[in-house]
Amino acid sequence: MCERCGWAGPEQIYFDYHDTEWGVPEYDSRALYEKLILDGFQAGLSWITILKKREGFRAAFQGFDPYVIATWTEVDVTRLLSDSGIVRHRGKIEAAISNAKAWIKIEETQGFSNFLWSYVDNKPLQPNRASLRDVPAQTELSVTLSKDLKKAGFKFCGPTIVYAFMQAVGMVNDHVVTCPRHAPLTSG
Repeated sequence: MCERCGWAGPEQIYFDYHDTEWGVPEYDSRALYEKLILDGFQAGLSWITILKKREGFRAAFQGFDPYVIATWTEVDVTRLLSDSGIVRHRGKIEAAISNAKAWIKIEETQGFSNFLWSYVDNKPLQPNRASLRDVPAQTELSVTLSKDLKKAGFKFCGPTIVYAFMQAVGMVNDHVVTCPRHAPLTSG
């Protein structure tokens, strides 16, 4: 019998995210920036909190356009700190702004998507996890990518956040093998 990965649920928003988005390879640089920022905002919180506020984040962060966000100042930080539609955390908001600047540098030299996907030879890793107990919180690769992102100027991108990001954007297929989403994502 095939069942969804055990973390998905019990709310419909979680089922929908699991069934249509989580683990699907994402190659759009802007979308990758958005997902990395949202994973950073999730630190210390549950993912359901971010999912429920995602549209609020998209509105507050003007569609996660790094070219817009990179120009923001303290006025924008103050505005965001009063926006109940997002997680109001000064450090994470400021990180989103500085991360936009770092994203632009990478995007304009090699492409942010190219930069990220080069860590997995441009195809999703397929670890074939038998159960959720087999899924690590971080890996050597997420440690390396985290360090390289930090060297490039990114913040709120520790190895655990980066591994969650890699799972979400399909760089690693961590759907357990009994999940109905596992097999369709094995070809990348």
